[in-house]
Amino acid sequence: MTKKNVLFLCTGNSCRSQMAEGWARHFHGDTIEAYSAGIEAHGMNPNAMQVMKEAGVDISAYSSKLASSLADVPLDLVITVCGHADENCPAFLTKAKLVHVGFDDPPKLAKEAASEEEALDQYRRVRDEIRDFAKNKLAALLP
Repeated sequence: MTKKNVLFLCTGNSCRSQMAEGWARHFHGDTIEAYSAGIEAHGMNPNAMQVMKEAGVDISAYSSKLASSLADVPLDLVITVCGHADENCPAFLTKAKLVHVGFDDPPKLAKEAASEEEALDQYRRVRDEIRDFAKNKLAALLP
């Protein structure tokens, strides 16, 4: 069986799309080749790496990259995980099935936190929402 190529697209490819790639590889590595990229590349978010590691998924070797770096990958499915990426999805990606599944932005939510632990809790909540999506709904979206 050939693996399906799935891209998780976000604005900066630093947090949500990276977590989604990690969970997709964790749950569906035998059937999905997961990628993540951004409209921009903001670097890896250390809090995202920390909370994923807490959950048993190491994304520390991943890198923040532009969607254009995947122009030669025949994508089957592109999932935008933030509104900005959904509204500004690069045209070459729309040849694949395009689906928007939005998640809150942990760095934005963490700015309002009263403590570092409260900030990390925002990352954990979104991590868990992405985990549940990847585990229970992702496969049904494949073309």
